[in-house]
Amino acid sequence: MQPYKILISGGGTGGHIFPALSIANALRRRDPKTEILFVGAEGRMEMERVPAAGYDIIGLPVSGFNRKKLLSNVKVVFRLLKSMYRAKKVLKDFHPDIAIGVGGYASGPMLKEAQKHGIPTLLQEQNSYAGVTNKLLAKEAKAICVAYPDMQRFFPADKIILTGNPVRDNILNTDVSKEEARRLLGVPAHRKLVLVIGGSLGARTINESIAKAFNKIENAGGYVLWQTGKLYADECRKIADKYNNVVKATPFISSMDLAYKAADVVVSRAGAGTISELQLLGLPTILIPSPNVAEDHQRKNAEALVQCNAAVMILDAEASDKLGNEVVTLLNDPDRCDLLSENIKKMALRNADEKIVDTIYKILSEKE
Repeated sequence: MQPYKILISGGGTGGHIFPALSIANALRRRDPKTEILFVGAEGRMEMERVPAAGYDIIGLPVSGFNRKKLLSNVKVVFRLLKSMYRAKKVLKDFHPDIAIGVGGYASGPMLKEAQKHGIPTLLQEQNSYAGVTNKLLAKEAKAICVAYPDMQRFFPADKIILTGNPVRDNILNTDVSKEEARRLLGVPAHRKLVLVIGGSLGARTINESIAKAFNKIENAGGYVLWQTGKLYADECRKIADKYNNVVKATPFISSMDLAYKAADVVVSRAGAGTISELQLLGLPTILIPSPNVAEDHQRKNAEALVQCNAAVMILDAEASDKLGNEVVTLLNDPDRCDLLSENIKKMALRNADEKIVDTIYKILSEKE
């Protein structure tokens, strides 16, 4: 039998790219001969990250709609039409057996064309509030793999499979102890580690709010590993230099496995991929949802945890006033940290990548 040809489309942010790569890696583990082609959006993060992971990718000239400046969408429509034409060529050249959409700009035109051509499609929805692209594609999809219960609000109930979100392999499979991780990261033995992560580009609100709290955190016996994002790296490094013994600033943390292992408290945006990692690791977390995302989905992701007493949520507009106090409260309350840790761990869904691959193979077997 010929190896399967599998197309994976989507991206735009790490929240879409990392699950896509996890699915690709799981497919390769199942059958190393599987042919995998990624389709992303030109100029977006996936055009660098996917080749770096060893996979081929084709870019479409697609971009998102501007919901505030409607007149600027004339170019967007033109790019969409051009993307649909290019998507047809991808299908003609690659002949995929199945197309997988992980959300993001490119998955819309790519999977729509696949559906028009009778190619089975599978959707992977990371968030507790479904994205527009996946909602539009759901009717013709063979299966929709989700990470939260009660998603029948958005999708046909008979197509939903609760798998969880695939996460980066190395994060779960580290053999390093907490003490060794702290030593490798340069965290003083007598201080508790506050891990601050704002995404690859960074988050201005989180950066400004945590910087205001450094004196409080120092006095509470804390140490901050501050992932600033590349946009804010220079200004944050200057601030961190004033707190040399208790703050370490870095634009990007390459060894997230060590950072998570060493952390006592995490401060983060509420992206679905990050939340899935925190659930699997069982880390006490303060979530500050980004207000600059479609359908306010990060707030809904965070609220799903707060309802289970599995995380603390601070709204973006309130972070400047509240973040420092919340961090110090957790540093001083190990029982509260233990409860948050226990509850967030209960929400974890394991082996999501393997469950998604099982679903892919089931669809492919029905096609034959």
